[in-house]
Amino acid sequence: MVNAVKVFKKTAPNGKVTAYLTRRDFVDHIDHTSPVDGVIVVDNDYLRGRRVYARVAVTFRHGREEDEVMGLSFSKELVLVNTQVAPNAGEEKHSDVQDRLIKKLGANAYAFSVALPQNAPCSVLLDNGDEYSTQQLGVVYELRLYAADGAEEKPHKRNSVSFAVRKVQFAPVEPSARQPQTLVSKSFTLSPGTLSLEVNLDRDLYFHGENVESHLKIHNGSKKTVKSMKAQVVQHVEVTMNNSHFSRVVSSLESREGCPITPGTNLNKTFSLTPLASSNQKRFGIALDGQVKDQDANLASSTMVAAGKNVNDALGIIVSYSLRVKLNCGAIGGELTADLPFKLMHPDPLSTKPALRKMQSSDKLEFEEFKNIRRGMSVMED
Repeated sequence: MVNAVKVFKKTAPNGKVTAYLTRRDFVDHIDHTSPVDGVIVVDNDYLRGRRVYARVAVTFRHGREEDEVMGLSFSKELVLVNTQVAPNAGEEKHSDVQDRLIKKLGANAYAFSVALPQNAPCSVLLDNGDEYSTQQLGVVYELRLYAADGAEEKPHKRNSVSFAVRKVQFAPVEPSARQPQTLVSKSFTLSPGTLSLEVNLDRDLYFHGENVESHLKIHNGSKKTVKSMKAQVVQHVEVTMNNSHFSRVVSSLESREGCPITPGTNLNKTFSLTPLASSNQKRFGIALDGQVKDQDANLASSTMVAAGKNVNDALGIIVSYSLRVKLNCGAIGGELTADLPFKLMHPDPLSTKPALRKMQSSDKLEFEEFKNIRRGMSVMED
């Protein structure tokens, strides 16, 4: 079996600058963020004293472009990184893939590594509910490599290459063993006794695509009757750009099994819900993971922060999840509601590997042209 290492390749319109990326994700490990690295190839005769710069810009868009009237703007762009990457001294520590690329591409190849500030926001998209809209809502990153006389010079499209990149978070390798639980009760006016509801989850962290199982214990010590039950997975979104908050139900199940729950009786019940982006397509306000080409959308992962810090201090779009259970006691009795927060994330791809091996000479480099990604075309070389 041939081992292949994927490398993303893109060439400037004038053909003078070609960039090779070994990865497209800035991975936030909470205490530090992994850089995006690669190799840039540029002809020194073309540079003629100029330099090649790497520029990372993040765009915050929290409203549709067609709603921008009377000078109102729902978008803001910030340049987080702008640094020279070629020519360089070549003294930096290179990865195995970078060393292999430099040997293959020759003297005009330069290795580079780009790191983001630690407080940079994670990539999150908001579904605008319109498949014909060209502008994405949310936090979007772009890495641009360009030739210029100085870093302050505006990049020209003809001699630059741009990549859609992301800042992502993965679940901790050692998740918390905590089992979330909550107990709520409700008393009724002019009626003795209380209705109690205990809700438990098996664990605090779930992966995308997994079933979220909740266990209910209902004790009806009141004179009212529970007519139905409903369980929902709720996505909570805070947009720090305009200080707005909203919630969306991303999975729901209603049941009358075991009902009515009459006065003086108990009931144990289990609900199983699977929150998926495919079940919430074209719903305005649903937060999705920042996308790159050739990948399907997922619901946005929960936002994580370092121990001792408040998640509300994070920038960009903050996402959290909770399980909401409702007991319906009719028009007069009203509802008893319990909310139980949990985390929804992707596992760290590297955590499934026993160890990271060094690249071998027998490994193939698989070059993926950005323009061919959606067509599934790639080229494998020695």
